[in-house]
Amino acid sequence: DIKKRSEQYWACNDKPYNFVSVREFAEAFQSFHVGQKLGDELAVPFDKAKSHPAALTTTKYGVSKKELLKACISREYLLMKRNSFVYIFKITQLIFMAFIAMTVFLRSEMPRKTVTDGGIFMGALFYVVVIILFNGFAELAMSIMKLPVFYKQRDLLFFLLGHTLYPHGSLRSQSLLLKLPFGCLASGMFRFVGAVGRNIIVANTFGTFAILVFLVLGGFILSRDDVQKWWLWGYWISPVMYGQNAIAVNEFLGKSWRHVPPNSTEPLGLLVLKSRALFPEAQWYWIGVGALIGYVLLFNFLCTLALAYLNPFGKPHAVLPEETLPERNANKTGELISTEQGERINEVQKTVSPRSRSSSVGSTGEVDPTRKRGMALQHLPFEPLYITFDDIKYAVDMPQEMKAQGILEDRLELLKGVSGAFRPGVLTALMGVSGAGKTTLMDVLAGRKTGGYIEGRITISGYPKKQETFARIAGYCEQNDIHSPQVTVYESLQYSAWLRLPPEVDSGTKKMFIEEVMELVELTPLRDALVGLPGVDGLSTEQRKRLTIAVELVANPSIIFMDEPTSGLDARAAAIVMRTVRNTVDTGRTVVCTIHQPSIDIFDAFDELLLLKRGGEEIYVGPIGFHSSKLIKYFEGVDGVIKIRDGYNPATWMLEVTSDAQEAALGINFAEVYKNSELYRRNRTLIKELGIPAPGCKDLHFPTQYSQSFFTQCMACLWKQHWSYWRNPPYNAVRLLFTTFTALMFGTMFWDLGSKRRRQQDLFNAMGTMYTAVLFLGAQNCISVQPIVAIERTVFYRERAAGMYSALPYSFGQIVIELPYIFVQTVIYGVIVYAMIGFEWTVTNDSEPQYCCHSFISLCCNMEPLLRIHCSPDSKKQYFV
Repeated sequence: DIKKRSEQYWACNDKPYNFVSVREFAEAFQSFHVGQKLGDELAVPFDKAKSHPAALTTTKYGVSKKELLKACISREYLLMKRNSFVYIFKITQLIFMAFIAMTVFLRSEMPRKTVTDGGIFMGALFYVVVIILFNGFAELAMSIMKLPVFYKQRDLLFFLLGHTLYPHGSLRSQSLLLKLPFGCLASGMFRFVGAVGRNIIVANTFGTFAILVFLVLGGFILSRDDVQKWWLWGYWISPVMYGQNAIAVNEFLGKSWRHVPPNSTEPLGLLVLKSRALFPEAQWYWIGVGALIGYVLLFNFLCTLALAYLNPFGKPHAVLPEETLPERNANKTGELISTEQGERINEVQKTVSPRSRSSSVGSTGEVDPTRKRGMALQHLPFEPLYITFDDIKYAVDMPQEMKAQGILEDRLELLKGVSGAFRPGVLTALMGVSGAGKTTLMDVLAGRKTGGYIEGRITISGYPKKQETFARIAGYCEQNDIHSPQVTVYESLQYSAWLRLPPEVDSGTKKMFIEEVMELVELTPLRDALVGLPGVDGLSTEQRKRLTIAVELVANPSIIFMDEPTSGLDARAAAIVMRTVRNTVDTGRTVVCTIHQPSIDIFDAFDELLLLKRGGEEIYVGPIGFHSSKLIKYFEGVDGVIKIRDGYNPATWMLEVTSDAQEAALGINFAEVYKNSELYRRNRTLIKELGIPAPGCKDLHFPTQYSQSFFTQCMACLWKQHWSYWRNPPYNAVRLLFTTFTALMFGTMFWDLGSKRRRQQDLFNAMGTMYTAVLFLGAQNCISVQPIVAIERTVFYRERAAGMYSALPYSFGQIVIELPYIFVQTVIYGVIVYAMIGFEWTVTNDSEPQYCCHSFISLCCNMEPLLRIHCSPDSKKQYFV
């Protein structure tokens, strides 16, 4: 492909074309006297002790450290203001959770008479610590989202690493002296986890792991006396332990707990602290505060190191396919064309329209064969359809901000009576300045607008448009290329064809049609490449654009809408995409594209233009002409419009001379000029003719809403989810690995605690182990699956709008695909944890009810002071009072 595309740049007309590789160009430059001179200069190292006279700068950073600090603080403050919803939401969440905790014991007696009463208060304090710790988890996702921008600015030496830190976690914490540093600690810890993880799934897994480790070893779930000796180091480094000790000492050494209960010589508060193996000394409050402040500084310092020395997992890059060109026959000019392709070109040249043929001519005067590749999609014939729209108006409710400025209207009109017709084999451009309503018009015609007020008449081949049938014959290529990242190019097309082609199309025909579409959009060399995430890995932006077009083409649509197909592309990539679009039009389909500031070559690829002015009014609807001749002739015929300069871009000139400023300067309204033109009258006649069904033409009708049955939809969704999960080791492999590791960790932490039933604390330890063991799987799976759902959710919205399936089959695929992974995860985790903790393996059944009852009452008898159970000498006569 690259060999053929390079021919248009061949300047030696007197010599046959010969492909020159990049290596040959480099070798030629190095052997040239300019390259040799440059090499000699670079071979002599410069004395770094002296400043080079030609150096643009002699400092590493552009401004002083003080200015860097001010700039970074100002930027973070601005980002916080513009992202204020998150902070308001988190504060509201804290208030709501505090309200729940407050009302749990509303109008209930909360005595402070026994150690058991102190245990209830201890649980409430632990709840506060847990809420603040989990509240900082939002910092993780926010840090991950900022990393791509940070890495780019870091590599460009925008700032010092120390200036990137921002302690805004305190804004989401309560104002108490102890809870303030604990909130900052939580934010700093999760920023550090995000900087180290660098991937949202990996970071979420690490974050969940850190939370559970710190909570287990925090002194509440497992008391200090019951921590295994090999885990004591974890107890001493857990920041939750210092926060729990400090908040407990602050509470239980207060006046409310200083009374001495009966049969005791120590205050009740001291007894409560000792029952939980907490440190009873008052100085532990300040020790806890100091430790938390130290952890805040430590985590921020570690975050700085991670940002300074760690790089992203993968940088954006294009997938470079191997050249798999078939055998070629050399013609007299040295061009490489396959025999089959040459025959196809000859046939096409006989039927292609003059406009299409002229736009296919290269600089050498020869027809570019790649422009006609795969024009005839023969295996699946389609019915060419045209769409007409007459006096389309679209309005939305007036925004409150505009009403506040004195605007009295209830509706804001975005389209004001737009009319036109799109026909098969004609490539139409929708253009206009920003805010003209290009995408709005396309969304209205495609049925993608779910709100607002639509007026006007839309017909498909003369019949009124019905959205439920229109979605079956139309394709919509969105500006943002949305695809599942873990499937290949071929699988993406196979999935779309599976769900959108009629059920009577057999699998063999589908495969041949997919191959033809891939050839048409030049994706055959990329068939096994993973799509990947935009800007992270996988396909390049230009390749993703072509995939977006191909995904719609495999549905065999008659009408295709494309929203900004060249946006974000360089000149070469835009040319490749437009060649794909042109090839699609040459198959006889109706194609409409919104386009913004196209180059001369791209604009010349279009056949017709619908130009809108700001406010949603049409000012030109008609043919462009060869080298934009008809368009230029029309606007130059308007009084006062300046002539176009030689070599100037007609698209740019057109937008400049029709701008609001030019209208005001000339004192004209281009919308009125168009409505009084002969072109407008011809368009009205065309709309009237195409608005009536042709003889023998039938209205669109399909027996079912979707192309495939409910069962097929479920199987297709499950098939794609299977490949998405199987090729996602950062999600599945990491969670299984961490499940195993965490199970072993919990097993060593709670070693044989399930078999101990002699003390009150043994019961609390057993309950704590059950609570933590169950909490881990739920919390870890809940958090780790959210990025997966977020990515696939945007894909779901696109596919559902295209009429591929209903919501239920999609939900079925997402739920069922999780079951085998969760089952394996549960078995690994449950067997390891259950065995190492030492819980009973006996299964309870009706034939032996006395065993469980006897065991339970025996356990309760060992806790007689707490549960007030009286036991007789005969253990078989134990009973409750």
